[in-house]
Amino acid sequence: MSLNDVVKCSANLEEEELARYVIAATKEIFSTMVMMELLEDYPLKESVTRLQCSVTGMIGLAGTYTGVLSIHCPQALAMIITSNMLGIEVDEIGEDVIDALGEIANMLGGHVKQVFSKGGFDINLSLPTVISGAEYTVNCMADKDCVIIPFTWEKSNFLVGLTLRKEK
Repeated sequence: MSLNDVVKCSANLEEEELARYVIAATKEIFSTMVMMELLEDYPLKESVTRLQCSVTGMIGLAGTYTGVLSIHCPQALAMIITSNMLGIEVDEIGEDVIDALGEIANMLGGHVKQVFSKGGFDINLSLPTVISGAEYTVNCMADKDCVIIPFTWEKSNFLVGLTLRKEK
């Protein structure tokens, strides 16, 4: 799994540099909005595509570059994240969790957009999409052009993935 060579050349950006931006953005968002201090464990050691008892927030990217930015976390952690963001106790996967994970995906997408916009590239964000379930597969995470960053909070782990392609 790595950053697409065409993206690297056109954006003049190495995978490690993009990963650093995503790591910094994720840590900043979680520190300020969720009151959680994260540890990152980049690069991902083994591919993950099948998720169990998880929640995934995704935001589409379109323009000069297209792709998906996603956050994948266990349901229990998604409820803690939501509780911290909203300042209320959340004990089920419902509207609050969907809104919180969608907003985190949106904020992360905004950071990626900002990085690429500085280079004069046009990127628009879609509305966030959130899915959850007992077991599901996320195909874009198997994409060889996907950068996936594992994060840890206390003993819980989650992933942030970014798939980018340059449009012709």
